[in-house]
Amino acid sequence: MPPTLCSSLAMPVLDGRVVLESTLSCPHCGTTKLETMPTDACQFFYDCTGCSAVLRPNPGDCCVFCSFGTVPCPPIQASGSSRPCCGSESA
Repeated sequence: MPPTLCSSLAMPVLDGRVVLESTLSCPHCGTTKLETMPTDACQFFYDCTGCSAVLRPNPGDCCVFCSFGTVPCPPIQASGSSRPCCGSESA
């Protein structure tokens, strides 16, 4: 079975299993850090450990992992969709 893709990020979900770790990359300073994603909520804010910038999701994304991570958040992975997962609506 081919991997499912999050269309906004074109990233695979491995064999239908939800991946719980994602590497966040700061768009301001380039710092990367492996983080464990919450499974019960979207993470709207992330404090960069390199430059202290507060990252927020890009328009149309539900969380910082969908915007700046190597793997989309668990709800998006599980749904196989790029639609907002936490009740947020795209403009």
